[in-house]
Amino acid sequence: MTIYIAFLRGINVGGHNKIKMAELKQMFEGMGFTRVKTYIQSGNVLFESDGKEPFILKCIEHEIKEVFGFTISVVLRTSTELERITGECPFSKEEISVAEESSEGESLYVALLLEVPSQERIEGLSAFRTEYEDFRFEGREVYLLFRKSIRNSKLAIKVQKLGVPVTIRNWKTMNKLTTLAKEIERKTGVSTVIEGD
Repeated sequence: MTIYIAFLRGINVGGHNKIKMAELKQMFEGMGFTRVKTYIQSGNVLFESDGKEPFILKCIEHEIKEVFGFTISVVLRTSTELERITGECPFSKEEISVAEESSEGESLYVALLLEVPSQERIEGLSAFRTEYEDFRFEGREVYLLFRKSIRNSKLAIKVQKLGVPVTIRNWKTMNKLTTLAKEIERKTGVSTVIEGD
């Protein structure tokens, strides 16, 4: 059995694609997934399954369409992949510290991609690197560092247009999900919904 984290793209934003986390949890359990846990309204679901990623993705996206009536993209990572993502940040502590001193809100984010985009699209991101916005590509992740804000960021917009499904989470959320995944590995039984940040 593998512990997965499903990242839903574009739900509960500006009154669109509304999903209550309790209902989302119920949907996952109804699909036969075990040890289901949700975290905050942006749509992060931890669960256990012996299925393979492509099949699970297709099933989740289909079920969301059936249950909630709209189509969204879902990106999956295993708990092992998540631990690697949060444990191997390519930005140095000094770079992050400098960004945090001047940023409005969170400064470090991770864009989770369904698959690796074309080399041409990856290279195209470089034009949007500035003294205030930087990135590092690592496989299916793009680490984003903002010295001002992610709001109105041209780089963040460009990352959303890499030609593959992508969803972005801040570093705090990524670390919390890593912790929750480790807790699931240590415990048995179904976990409860968490709505805190």
